[in-house]
Amino acid sequence: MRTIQAFDAARGRVFPVEIWHPADNRRAHPLIVVSHSSGGNRRSAAFLGTHLASHGYVVAALDHSELVAPELARRDGETEAERAARTETLIASRVPDVRFLLDHLLSDAGLRLDAERVGLVGHSFGGWTVLATPEVEPRVRSVVALAPGGSDNPLPGILRLKLTFAWRRDVPTLYLAAENDTMIPPAGVIELFDRTPSSKRMFILRRADHQHFVDDVEGEHEALRAMTLPGEAAWIPAAMRPMTELCSGEQAHLFV
Repeated sequence: MRTIQAFDAARGRVFPVEIWHPADNRRAHPLIVVSHSSGGNRRSAAFLGTHLASHGYVVAALDHSELVAPELARRDGETEAERAARTETLIASRVPDVRFLLDHLLSDAGLRLDAERVGLVGHSFGGWTVLATPEVEPRVRSVVALAPGGSDNPLPGILRLKLTFAWRRDVPTLYLAAENDTMIPPAGVIELFDRTPSSKRMFILRRADHQHFVDDVEGEHEALRAMTLPGEAAWIPAAMRPMTELCSGEQAHLFV
């Protein structure tokens, strides 16, 4: 694993990027780009990058624009209108972030990438991101969406995101949902699965919640349960089951 800095001149943003590379660099490798959740970062699912690299994939994950652009950071005292405008800009930055990273990586001859084998993996807001990208990015050949947002009726406090699925080609897609997901229940993921106009499969992880797709499942889950969330999201921590009632992170990560 190594970290690079990728400069997007068009938007004036510097993106930290984590790259996991197979040990064998004698041939071109397929590329997987990972998109993190809201509140996550490029290292949120390092276990996944490590595992996929061990099977011959180059895996890359950036910190999305909301982490690197000062104008997208939360500000004390912002009005509801300012918050809504910032959120819309943040949402609109997600797919361009992925496209920029593809441009940056595929132009680097030293990475030895197979441009005909490009896939995306995303969790939560990142799941929405990777499902929205194929509409405008023809280089994407497959998608894995982990507890993705984007259903028609999200729960209170969950970003209302639109997915049109106007892909115009077959993009094989795998969905993973968590049986006890407090924030994005399986019904919302099933809705997205039903609307996906491509080859597709879906699995539901038993006794798992929303944080079972990231590193340090136990720590992340219990930290969220202990938080006080603002506004419409205030209900979430109290609704989450304790880890003692859920499967372990080790068990959940067997999905890879």
